[in-house]
Amino acid sequence: MVGRAQATEPGGIVVPSVGPGPGGTSCATEAGAACLDPRFLVLYENTYSSVEPATMHDAFDPPPALRPRLLDALRQQIRYLHYSLRTEDAYVHWVRAFVRFHGTRHPGELGAAEVEAFLTWLATERQVSPGTHQQALSALLFLYQKVLRQDLPWMAEIGRPRDERRLPVVLTADEVAAVLAQLDAQERQLGPPHGLLGRLLYGTGMRLLEGLRLRVKDIDFERRAIVVREGKGAKDRVVMLPAALEAPLRAQLARAHAVWSADRDDGVQGVMVPHALARKYPRAAQSWTWHWVFPQAKVSWDPRGGGMRRHHFLEGNFQRVFKLALAAAGVHKPASPHTLRHSFATHLLQSGYDIRTVQELLGHADVSTTMIYTHVLRMGGGAVRSPLDVLGAAAPAGAGPGTGPGPGPVLQAPAAAAAAPSDLRYPASGRPYTVRPVREPEPCYRPAAPLPFLATPNCSAAATSVS
Repeated sequence: MVGRAQATEPGGIVVPSVGPGPGGTSCATEAGAACLDPRFLVLYENTYSSVEPATMHDAFDPPPALRPRLLDALRQQIRYLHYSLRTEDAYVHWVRAFVRFHGTRHPGELGAAEVEAFLTWLATERQVSPGTHQQALSALLFLYQKVLRQDLPWMAEIGRPRDERRLPVVLTADEVAAVLAQLDAQERQLGPPHGLLGRLLYGTGMRLLEGLRLRVKDIDFERRAIVVREGKGAKDRVVMLPAALEAPLRAQLARAHAVWSADRDDGVQGVMVPHALARKYPRAAQSWTWHWVFPQAKVSWDPRGGGMRRHHFLEGNFQRVFKLALAAAGVHKPASPHTLRHSFATHLLQSGYDIRTVQELLGHADVSTTMIYTHVLRMGGGAVRSPLDVLGAAAPAGAGPGTGPGPGPVLQAPAAAAAAPSDLRYPASGRPYTVRPVREPEPCYRPAAPLPFLATPNCSAAATSVS
């Protein structure tokens, strides 16, 4: 129980004291203050232990004992803005690393120099990528602006890493077929439907977590469509259901239904449902409609909702199996399950589908993100023929470059440029006229004149107007 405490602010402001209230609950003794449940106070503690409490709050702020811990306040603000769970985990990680880097000092005591020192350590000592550097900076800016409510000038002046555009790794059709065959072999050996999941990712272009989070209600066999719920950016989209996966998906749903029936017999709470649907529809978590298409073999503890629940396949398990399939297939590329999504988009563009259709299937907000896949539609170097290939074509049969006497093979111009007309001559010199690959302006002379070529004053103007 929190004991009574009273602090006097500079200027004679008295902070409301906190003590036991009616019924054993803790409440503020000042008139008009609402009583607080002791369970509510368990999550709170003083985060300004190194600073005098009287200097850290005024009459309208709660006393230090009621202030949330730093990471708890960070999580609350992230969830208030409805950021994804991955963003929450990443921001909490970087804020914790920042605090530990500076000897567990509170970020309210730190400023631009400490932030830049931490980011410099990441870039120089840890040698993180620009994307990781940008993520750590975004986490710290979110902490100061949204949690600590500090809008300081140095936040806009702090250096940001330069964005680097990388080309995605893409597998050929033969490589995809080899990897999927190895996934089928792993499925027969281990049991989980890794082959079906790999074919689903390649056949629809879904991300790994989007495929793992599929529910029974999201598959529409009549329309041959799959609804991707709450993808990246909390956006929904519709992708095609490949005809080759209709029978395997029905078989997988039959296996998932057996797991669901066993959970109902054992009294398992069910699966996780988003937002407040568990309160609005209390039986939704136990219904077959909301069950996972790829349920985990064992139940696990729900860290947020509490209780033992049925989770979907873990992404780490499929990532490890995919690495083994790559090695067994002899594919020596830094590929991951997300590479199947890159290959899906690239192969669609190679088949002649327009960029807008591929953009909608991938769920990209901007077509410029989809345009990165067009790099494979051209030959290497923009379909330019290397001079080394021309050198090898000009070499005599049976002799390589540098063998035998003589200067060696000579580069030859293309046939179109070599076929120059022989009857065109300059008027005075008699030299052959060179055919250029660009458009020439009308000449400022008469070819039939026997006099030497003399440029007229308006020659440059005529050439400029024709060009």
